[in-house]
Amino acid sequence: MFSLRRTSQRAGSARPEDEKLPPHLLTLYGLQHILTMYAGVVTPPLIIGGAIGLTTAELGILVSAALLVSGLATVLQTLGVWRFGAQLPVVIGISFVPVSAMTAIAEESGLAVVFGAAMASGVFGLLLIPFMAGLRRFFPPVVTGSVITVIGLSLLPVAAGWITEGADGGPPPLGDLGLAAATLVIVLVLARVLPGAASKLAVLGGLILGTVIAGIAGRVDFSEVGEGPVFSFGQPFYFGLPEFHIAAIVTMCIVMVVILAEGIADILAVGEIVGTEVDSRRLANGLRADVSAAVFGPVLNSFPGSTFSQNVGLIALTRIKSRYVVAVGGLILITLGLFPILGRIVATIPMPVLGGAGLVLFGSVAAAGVRTLAKVDFDNNLNLVIVAVALGFGVIPIAAPEFYEAFPEWLAMIMHSGIVGGFVAALVLNVLFNVLGRASSDGTGAGAPPDGSPGLAEEDTPRG
Repeated sequence: MFSLRRTSQRAGSARPEDEKLPPHLLTLYGLQHILTMYAGVVTPPLIIGGAIGLTTAELGILVSAALLVSGLATVLQTLGVWRFGAQLPVVIGISFVPVSAMTAIAEESGLAVVFGAAMASGVFGLLLIPFMAGLRRFFPPVVTGSVITVIGLSLLPVAAGWITEGADGGPPPLGDLGLAAATLVIVLVLARVLPGAASKLAVLGGLILGTVIAGIAGRVDFSEVGEGPVFSFGQPFYFGLPEFHIAAIVTMCIVMVVILAEGIADILAVGEIVGTEVDSRRLANGLRADVSAAVFGPVLNSFPGSTFSQNVGLIALTRIKSRYVVAVGGLILITLGLFPILGRIVATIPMPVLGGAGLVLFGSVAAAGVRTLAKVDFDNNLNLVIVAVALGFGVIPIAAPEFYEAFPEWLAMIMHSGIVGGFVAALVLNVLFNVLGRASSDGTGAGAPPDGSPGLAEEDTPRG
């Protein structure tokens, strides 16, 4: 029986994300991260591959590649190599943002064109990163708090969708609601009664016990676990060498701007929750790790990646801030990619069980945003307006998914993400009200903004 007492080893660093934990806790916490985001990693390749009529074996290649590339990018993000990786507990998975664009390209021209456009967009992203990371100085708490809250609100419908997946457009089956409710209750009870560090495993315990309950009820299907290979490294360029078509490249470059915007929001959110400094250089390093999946992913038959907001909620809920936990999670993803049978075992977790745990996780992200907004001064300024408009733009795609369909395609693609909409609204309004507005009111632009963030000439400071 092992001890669950957390030990901290600060090897010459006071950064909370550098905390070292015992191997068994690294493994358990890392597994907890992966179980919360596994479905999100495998869904994009299944959607794209299914749309173009790939065989089961070919779908398996795409899924294994997605897991492998996500794991490699996550390890790069958490540990860092040269200018790649923010060294934060950030998980990178296959992005949902370009799914519709890649599906359309694949249906018209094939996967080789998709992979070529993805690689080109990755190079474009690397060139764009210094500019976008330079925006870091425009992110005081009124902006970061708004964005974190929008991230949480945008994720809650995902949890609800997992619970109602079997509804087929009608009311969700009582069995699915029961599984989700049971999982939610288990997570809450374990978080309350387990002592010390063991309480941080409440989500993992909820997923395991929820799956056991589903198995007893006959809701777990193991029939496909034995189908397919046990080990597979994959074959580079299995679907052919990348092809570079201008129209596809332009489309994916627009998508890459959205991926980078979401990456900024997620990395800053993690930095805020962890309580560590994320300056422009560190932000740029994190974005390069994001974009790396688009550059090397197509070589291994995978698609562009991005930071996964799902895992931000787990950090907010458990307060486990160590980047080494997520690095171990990345190693687990790599193992799942190399041993597809393990991925098929993880895939047996019923979606309502994931949804029940997701309600806690994703709600924790929104709560972390509210906590950040509590630091903001709302007196005698327009900060309340900034938050209100940012939340409004963030909720529009949730409340009215077809709201932007009449807009130009490139704009609709960008604004369809509530996270990006809220991000842009908060950023622009903060510049107008707290940067330009301050400059015009005092004639110099000097001094601190109303919410206490540094002026444009000052260095970035910790937001924790």
